[in-house]
Amino acid sequence: MASIQIKGGNRLKGEIVPQGAKNEVLQILCAVLLTPEPVIVHNIPNIRDVNMLIDILTDLGVKTDKISTKETENSYRFEARNINLDYLETPAYLQKGAALRGSIMILGPLLARFGKSKIPRPGGDKIGRRPLDTHFAGFQELGARFDYNEQTGFYEIDASNLVGKYILLDEASVTGTANIVMAAVLAKGKTTIYNAACEPYLQQLCLMLNRMGAKITGISSNLLIIEGVGELSGTEHTVLPDMIEIGSFIGLAAMTSSEITIKNVCIEQLGCIPKVFRKLGIELEIRGDDIYIPSQESYEINTFLDGSILTIYDAPWPGFTPDLLSIILVTAIQARGTLLVHQKMFESRLFFVDKLADMGAKIILCDPHRATVIGLDKKTQLRGIRMTSPDIRAGVSLLIAALSANGTSIIDNSEQIDRGYQNIDGRLRALGADIQRL
Repeated sequence: MASIQIKGGNRLKGEIVPQGAKNEVLQILCAVLLTPEPVIVHNIPNIRDVNMLIDILTDLGVKTDKISTKETENSYRFEARNINLDYLETPAYLQKGAALRGSIMILGPLLARFGKSKIPRPGGDKIGRRPLDTHFAGFQELGARFDYNEQTGFYEIDASNLVGKYILLDEASVTGTANIVMAAVLAKGKTTIYNAACEPYLQQLCLMLNRMGAKITGISSNLLIIEGVGELSGTEHTVLPDMIEIGSFIGLAAMTSSEITIKNVCIEQLGCIPKVFRKLGIELEIRGDDIYIPSQESYEINTFLDGSILTIYDAPWPGFTPDLLSIILVTAIQARGTLLVHQKMFESRLFFVDKLADMGAKIILCDPHRATVIGLDKKTQLRGIRMTSPDIRAGVSLLIAALSANGTSIIDNSEQIDRGYQNIDGRLRALGADIQRL
């Protein structure tokens, strides 16, 4: 188990560039399976989850070449001409696929192009129940038949005759929508997906597929219409900056009273994220396509018009993303005022607050979905402790708390942070953080 050591209390200063969006690139990489022609993808983050998916694609037969230059950093060329479906039955695939929840999204492209696939039960974060029903229900609506083999641990799917259909999703699942869209682009006839997710990641996927020759309309809405085509061609795609990392840096700047400029954030794709952080009293200045956060000695949480406690909760896009609720919670620790955080989507994502309480935070865990934070107003510093990261977002929240704390903290199981944040220790050291790997 890897660990990170942080000596807190330093004010950071400088510029930082967000990495490519993890949640987008996992979809984009799976989409390269839809065509035998080359697909070039720029701004791919060098993080554990993405690298694991690239390994799976390479083992599956995708020719993968890194083509980065000074002008195109973190760029890859993929060519899925010679796919080996027999790899899906190997122990290596079982192990790698089960360790990466994003591997579920190779299903749609493989079903669309080859008419069959199988996948082990995916793994991922320990943040609560995330069923795959939306994916499989959508495939079934298109005509696929699937079966779970308890002895092998594989889902086996036959999709030899996919036909477009009207589909009403039970939930606006991002990965579920992406998977069904990728299956539908090569299906016969018209597919209509209602209650579709419309996050920027999903919009990016649809725009890329259209450049490849797909016919998708309704992009950015919750009603997607897909006219099936016979084949797709290659294309070139650039991944958006990671909005979760951008939000993490905003919270970090506020907690540590730091002056930070976040470069090239694609402001128009951030939705309500800047507005929600402003509700915590954090000053943000939009400078072109950058976000400047000045050093603040204090910040005060807004209240509702009737004076009641502010509640921040997650919702499908364009609502506030659940991946940033952990950051909002930890940022509120040093605010003036009280905040109720309501995590609606995942029932275990707030369980890391016991570690924050051990550091001196005033947090009441009301139930698995809600926590009340009573801000310290920077009158009392958190204290450094040793703790373990349970998942990606909680891990970075603990890292932010440690950077603001008095004394030394150690975060074990830091591999969880590396799953979603590229070279986080080196980039923060460049801003003045005292952080090192053990």
